[in-house]
Amino acid sequence: MKELIMKHVAINAAKFGKPDEKAVIGKVLAENPELKLRVREIIPLIRECIREFEALGEEERKQLVSRFSVEKKVEEKERSLPPLPKAEVGKVVMRFAPNPNGPPTLGSARGIIINGEYCKIYRGKYILRFDDTDPKTKRPMLEAYDWYLEDIEWLGYRPDEVIYASKRIPLYYDYARRLIELGGAYACFCGKEEFKKFRDAGVPCPHRALSVEENLEVWDKMLEGAYEEGELVLRIKTDMSHKDPAVRDWVAFRIIYTPHPLVGDAYCVYPTLDFESAIEDYLCKTTHILRGKDLRDSELRQRYVYDYFGWEYPVTIHWGRVNILEFGKLSTSLIKKDIEAGKYEGWDDPRLPTVRALRRRGITAEAIRTFYLALGISESEVNVSMKSLYAENRRIVDPQANRYFFVADP
Repeated sequence: MKELIMKHVAINAAKFGKPDEKAVIGKVLAENPELKLRVREIIPLIRECIREFEALGEEERKQLVSRFSVEKKVEEKERSLPPLPKAEVGKVVMRFAPNPNGPPTLGSARGIIINGEYCKIYRGKYILRFDDTDPKTKRPMLEAYDWYLEDIEWLGYRPDEVIYASKRIPLYYDYARRLIELGGAYACFCGKEEFKKFRDAGVPCPHRALSVEENLEVWDKMLEGAYEEGELVLRIKTDMSHKDPAVRDWVAFRIIYTPHPLVGDAYCVYPTLDFESAIEDYLCKTTHILRGKDLRDSELRQRYVYDYFGWEYPVTIHWGRVNILEFGKLSTSLIKKDIEAGKYEGWDDPRLPTVRALRRRGITAEAIRTFYLALGISESEVNVSMKSLYAENRRIVDPQANRYFFVADP
């Protein structure tokens, strides 16, 4: 106990010249919140430690300050990120790529923060890319585009470029046509269950043998709206004997007639996330990709596109899932249903794990940043309690908060 108090007395004295009793109390209680129940016992100890510190000679004070400052630097270093492989200062390009079907959640904040921090460390380019090419199943919310911009800035980052994938659909059409011409993509009229049989058996479907000319003709008709939704898809030719069935001839484009909230009914053929993301990462010269290890298949699929075009794939780092014990799986679609059912007031309801809700509760951006930097980017799955975030927030807020203590029954 005395060691803890003396640490904060020394650090406070180094910062302000003379230790301040109230500030030391705040720091001690922020580091060990359980001590609040013993505050009457602690205050005399703090006063005693301040007197002892002030009674020390100048050299002894310097040694004490130096010792605790080193400990603090070691603690801060433990919260820093590991170096990026193959990264050069000034040449790193990273992206945070959400689907704006709701505001950023505590889970989204991890991607915002880690990508943002690396771009600061390497003086790189930070791209915010909205992967909003599914107007039906994961329909974007118009308000969410601005919510992401607001919350990213509140968390302490400012994207160097903002990309809306739904506004760049013709680009993806051009690359799809080039792939067809290279023999790397084909139009498939199989239904889902029918193709699944071919995929599981590891054998090609009959449409795989269509000529380039036939595929181009079908592709043009797709873009003209000549086919029904679900009638066919455009697939990437991969390896139908690949050990992972999810990699076998995956879907690159599908027909969707649902109007898009941002671009309306300008398009009826939309790229899947894997195709759009692969093209965008190349066009944006992305050097490093951070993604969950559950998305390893995405890299395996996208590498076929890169191989067809002779491109070099970005350095990829996979991290393990962070499970917030109090919330379970952070699902934007489930939260949306609960809001519509009246369970929550809105996306900033303090009971929700959205960044807007945490902000409304008084959780600071610094606390969220520190929380995720401490977790790092390990591939191991992490189970963590909100209590850790609350403790970090108390550490930041307590020295600034105007708090009062009283004894209800002296």
